[in-house]
Amino acid sequence: MSGQRTTASGGMETAFGFRKVDEGEKQGLVNNVFHRVAERYDLMNDLMSAGLHRLWKDGMVSWLSPSKRPGFKALDVAGGTGDIAFRIVEASGGQAEVTVLDINGSMLGVGRDRAEKRGLAGNLSFVEANAEELPFSAGSFDAYTIAFGIRNVPRIDRALSEAHRVLRPGGRFLCLEFSEVEMPVLDKVYETWSFNAIPRIGQAVAGDGEPYRYLVESIRKFPNQENFAAMIRRAGFSRVTWRNYSGGIAALHSGWKI
Repeated sequence: MSGQRTTASGGMETAFGFRKVDEGEKQGLVNNVFHRVAERYDLMNDLMSAGLHRLWKDGMVSWLSPSKRPGFKALDVAGGTGDIAFRIVEASGGQAEVTVLDINGSMLGVGRDRAEKRGLAGNLSFVEANAEELPFSAGSFDAYTIAFGIRNVPRIDRALSEAHRVLRPGGRFLCLEFSEVEMPVLDKVYETWSFNAIPRIGQAVAGDGEPYRYLVESIRKFPNQENFAAMIRRAGFSRVTWRNYSGGIAALHSGWKI
């Protein structure tokens, strides 16, 4: 299977990196990857982004600008280790209530431990569930965030539809994801770094290069900015826009439920 990007019409359902798998098989394979890297997830993101993911996440929460009034409710999906949730609580002046949802119990375990150490456990709840079938009623949240998680969801269209369903009218969808580099030269440099260096560093640092190889390949398969924006619009969101970070290495997508 080639590294060609999937389009707005789909294709991620059966793409485990560059390998084609049966529909229904991908979720278990992805789960195994994250069980293996949960304890070193922040290190993994540092490797994948040369540390820039921290600034991108700050930018994501700044753009969200969570309300500092009591009662602001956010759902952070695929956010097991709590990186985005902690930022939302802090940006809200400690007012926001954030539900951290992840399909992977190992990732949630890391997040719970980190929340306790930061003294933020009172603002957070942790739920093990699937992004394609959220266990919440319609209109439950003011914001839905997902950072570096949507490309690991087999049926992205279902996840987007669920995001729209659980947001209240006027609610905000924000998705931060690795994307298509749009700067000449940087695209070649980044691709060489990704495919050659990252799995080797993962092997050296974490003792396991295979999860990093999958993650690099999954970035290359993910729809580009315009195609992903089209999927967000198709899920029912309005005023869909995106911002590129670092020349398109990552893109932050925004949409509103009107």
